[in-house]
Amino acid sequence: MMERRRALAWLAPAGGAAIAASTAVAAAAQMSRGGKGGGATRSGVITVGGGGRPGTTGGTSGGSSGGPSTGTTTTTITTTSSSSGCVADASETNVPYPADGTNTSSGSTSNVLTTSGIVRTDIRPSFVSSTTTAQGVAMTITLTLVNVNSSCAPLAGYAVYIWQCDAAGPYSLYTAPKESYLRGVGVTDANDEVTFTTIFPGCYSGRWPHIHFEVYSSLSTATGARYASLIGQVAMPSAVCSTVYSGSSLYSSSVSNFRSVRLSSDNVFGDNTSAQLAQQTPTMSGSVSGGYAAAAKIGLAL
Repeated sequence: MMERRRALAWLAPAGGAAIAASTAVAAAAQMSRGGKGGGATRSGVITVGGGGRPGTTGGTSGGSSGGPSTGTTTTTITTTSSSSGCVADASETNVPYPADGTNTSSGSTSNVLTTSGIVRTDIRPSFVSSTTTAQGVAMTITLTLVNVNSSCAPLAGYAVYIWQCDAAGPYSLYTAPKESYLRGVGVTDANDEVTFTTIFPGCYSGRWPHIHFEVYSSLSTATGARYASLIGQVAMPSAVCSTVYSGSSLYSSSVSNFRSVRLSSDNVFGDNTSAQLAQQTPTMSGSVSGGYAAAAKIGLAL
């Protein structure tokens, strides 16, 4: 599947400042998405963050607006995916809007992975030039990394960069150009796990709801997508999508968008095997009012 390539203009900031490029991005730009493979050049409205290398410790980047709004629905839904064995995750596109050093124009490149503060467990607050906290149904997601060529052996000490859209569909640094929320890097512990606190992602037109990730062999190599061991995506469970989108007014635009998409015809997930899809779909438990806990396995063929 050919990835749609777009030219994205990045500005080189001075002294770690975030510079707003423009604020007029059509919603259609966010619909740009590719198939398999890595990064590409593309266009969009962004803010670029500068600064130093990512830190070496986790923790929460503080926001000033408190916890996320979660709506009033209290129904608890539990979903499950295959937990026995492991398969190699499909290599997926990192578009739209990765902020991982693959966006270039006229020789200038910007990369949130080299920005101080990117290493954190709570990815809801912005951390570059704003402290706005992304609002939505609270969710933790735990990713377990395994080597499929070594009997699903755990992979401790690997760095994972995740990013996603907010409840309304925009991505920080691009279609939400003043924000840097819902992006973060964590490192797998001795149990080969890394956990992030985030919100349930919205559904924008043309794509199944998802979370992007890039896996790196260590934190020191997590400085750009070209060093990634795997670029992939997590597919959110259908039942939970329906419950969240109908249960919280923050996701009002997702209701009709979700009705028009199918996992089987999604141009990222649609050509994966059933075993890959089962592994890419996290197990989830919780409710709209109380938040959700999600867990997924990521298989690397090393």
